[in-house]
Amino acid sequence: MPSFGDDLFLGSAQTFMGTGIRPYSTIFTGSMSSTTLTVTALLSGSPLVVGSYVDGSSVTDGTYITAFVTGTGGTGTYTINQSVSASSTTMYAHSNVPFENPAPMDVGVGPLGRVFVWDLVPQTLQAANIAASQTPAAAGSLTLTAGTSAKSVVNTAGTTVIQLDVPRAVSITQAAAGTQRTFTVSGYDYYGQLMSEAITSTVNSTVAGKKAFYQITSVTVAGGGTTTACSVGTADVFGCPVRFYDKSYVIRYGWNNATTDDTSGVLTVADMATATTTTGDVRGTFAPSTAADGQKRLVMTLALPAIAVGANATRLGALGVTQA
Repeated sequence: MPSFGDDLFLGSAQTFMGTGIRPYSTIFTGSMSSTTLTVTALLSGSPLVVGSYVDGSSVTDGTYITAFVTGTGGTGTYTINQSVSASSTTMYAHSNVPFENPAPMDVGVGPLGRVFVWDLVPQTLQAANIAASQTPAAAGSLTLTAGTSAKSVVNTAGTTVIQLDVPRAVSITQAAAGTQRTFTVSGYDYYGQLMSEAITSTVNSTVAGKKAFYQITSVTVAGGGTTTACSVGTADVFGCPVRFYDKSYVIRYGWNNATTDDTSGVLTVADMATATTTTGDVRGTFAPSTAADGQKRLVMTLALPAIAVGANATRLGALGVTQA
C-alpha cells in the first residue's frame, strides 16, 4: 500500500475549535479603578491578552479583559468587563493560549469526516485496447497489446502491465456464433493491490465487468477455445478512489458540465463481502449516462465518515476490503 497524506489518514491530534480555556496562570501586580486595570509588573507567566480571566483581592472572580490600551511586555492599561475598585495588589489571570484563535481543546466533537472530490476526464472506451481481436483455439492466455488510451509500462513490482487512463471496468467482446467462455482478468488496482475478475462472455455482444482495474497483467480463457474472435477493452464504469458503501455518502455527482446530478447514471456502492473473482468493486463505481469522450468531466463529491479519516480511520474504512 502507498503512503497517504492527511486527506485520508490524519492520526491522533489535538482538536482546534472555539476559544477554549487552558490551564495556565499569569501572576502580576496592579490596581483597578472603575473598569480600568493598570498592570505595574508582570511577576510570572505569559503576557496578558484580551479574554484573560482575572481574580484576586477585591476583584470579582470571572472578571475578564475586554481591551488592551497601552503598554508592552505584559504591563500597561487594560479595560475589564465589570465595575470594580481595588488598591494595588497581586492578582492572577487565567487565559486561553495567547494569540491563538481558535484555541486547542483536549475534548471536541471529532473525529469529524471530510469531503473528498473525485475529479476525472476519462477517455473514450475502446473494445480492443487491452487485447486485440483474436480467436483462442484452446484455454489459456490471450495476447495483450496496448491500444488507444492504454500503454504498456513496467510497474513498481517489475511487472509489464497494460495501464489504463483511469481505473475502470474491463469489457469482453465476442463475435457471433461462437462459444461463450469465462475470461479471468488479472492485474492491479489504483493503489497497487493485486486483483482479478471472472467475466463470462456473450456471443455477438460486449460484456462489462464490475471491478475497476488500473493495470492489467493477463487475461485467460477457461474451458477451451471460443471458435470466434474476441477482444478485451474498457467500459464506461469508473472506480472511485475511496470507499462509499451507502449512496447517501454521495453529496454530488456531476457529469459533462451539468449543474445537476447525473441521476440517469448508475451509482454502485462498494461490495463489502470478502472479495472473490465474482464480487463487485471494493470501493464503488459510477457509470455516467452518456459515453466518455476525453472531454466530459466527472466531479463527484463524497462525505467521508470517521472510519475513513481522522484518528479512528482504518484502511478498510477508507479503501474497502482487500482485493482478490
